[in-house]
Order: sequence, then structure tokens, then C-alpha cells
Amino acid sequence: MVEGWAEKRVVIAPDPATLADSVAARFLSRVSKRVDEGKLAHISLTGGSMGSRVLASAARSPRAERMDWSRVHFWWSDERWLPRGDAERNDRQARDAFLDGIDIPAGNIHATLASDDGADLDAAAAAYAQELAGFPGAEGPWPSFDVCFLGVGPDGHIASLFPDRDEIQITDHSVVGVRDSPKPPPERITMTRPVINSSKRVWMVLSGPDKASALGLALAGASYASVPAAGAKGRKRTIFFVDEAAAAQVPPDLIDREY
Repeated sequence: MVEGWAEKRVVIAPDPATLADSVAARFLSRVSKRVDEGKLAHISLTGGSMGSRVLASAARSPRAERMDWSRVHFWWSDERWLPRGDAERNDRQARDAFLDGIDIPAGNIHATLASDDGADLDAAAAAYAQELAGFPGAEGPWPSFDVCFLGVGPDGHIASLFPDRDEIQITDHSVVGVRDSPKPPPERITMTRPVINSSKRVWMVLSGPDKASALGLALAGASYASVPAAGAKGRKRTIFFVDEAAAAQVPPDLIDREY
């Protein structure tokens, strides 16, 4: 497990639209810097409404058209176990919002197997772990993501790591199947904490008053077993990008007004 993570900070935008635009601009800037240095960039995407809004905002930027996307690889921290092309799959939402509009090799988009691809849930999780292992990083047989995007649920879950469930405790697998999820659909695939916490930057993006309690608990140092968002930590940066409605319980000393 990675040691010496970055301190958690909070960056506040006035509303969801401004939040999405600001995170999208930072995302494109980070990827551009990495690519301009001649390096590969590995990005882990998330699902949910804010994840899609960030990608849609990035798609509208002229900077996205100029980027050399051949040096960028996209992954997903979790996926819903649904048929390929289903509108509720995270990869479908990301393709619609962003990926289908950029010039990127098909092999750089690393989606999990779907429920109609002929493999069962555990085999699909193992296949994704093997795909991750094709790009090993310093921390394990998986990429060290330059940015790992995460949403945060009202219950504090991240990816498909839900409170008080076995998956949040798993450290000997990089990817696992989830059954009987408390949030539909009941079957999912998720990366585990070691993979998420090997990321250089963990960016959690959340909006709305229903997220205020989870954010407050995560910042207060709650147990990651009960509030998984509290255990998500990047090696260089751990940032909660939030709107004002979600920031109601944020201590002033944790607000970063310069990042």
C-alpha cells in the first residue's frame, strides 16, 4: 500500500456548471503538460452526472482538438455490469460526452467487458486486472494514473466501493466483481483501493447539498471502511472539487483558494 499521500484540499466553485468547466480546464492542462513532455498519460474516469458534465465541458474546449490523444490512455475505476452500449454503462456515457469526439486510437480506451460479451463477472474483473497489468507502475501491476477521477455518493462511496462491504478492504486484487450492490445495478466491476491510491492525483468531483455530509465526514478523517471517500488519496494531490451547496460542512482551513 502506498505511503505518504498528499493532504486533502477542497476547491469550491459557485455552481455545478462552473465546477464542471473548471475541472475540465484543469484536466486538459494536466494532460497537455504530460503529453508535451513526451510521456504517456493514464486517466481513470468515473461515471455519474458530474463525471459526464466534466467530459462534456472538455469536449467543447478548442484545446481538446489540438491535443495528441495518441499518448493518452483512458480507464474506468468502476463499471456497471450491463450489455455493451447500454446507456447506463460508464464507458458509454464517456464516449457520448467526450471520447467519440476526439482523435484517439481505439486501443487507448480500456473499457471492461460487458455482460453480453460471454464472460461471467469474475472473469471480466480478472480480464480488466490483466489489462491494467500491461502498463505496470512503480506501485504495482497497474498504471499510476496521472488523474483518477472519482464521484462521491451521498453514502460516501467511491467507484463501486460501498460502505461496510468486503470490497473496500480488498488489497490483494486490483479489480473485483461486486454483487448485491446497494445501488443499482446490483452487479458491477470495481478497482480496489490500492489501485486508486497509487494515482498521482485523485480528483473527487461532487455537487449538491446531498453530498455535504459525506464530504464533511471524509474530510474529518472518518474510517474508510464506513466512508470510502475518506480513504481515497493521491500521492501528489488529493482534491475535492465541489460546488457551494456541497461545501456546507467544509472547515475553512481546508479550502484551497489558490489551486
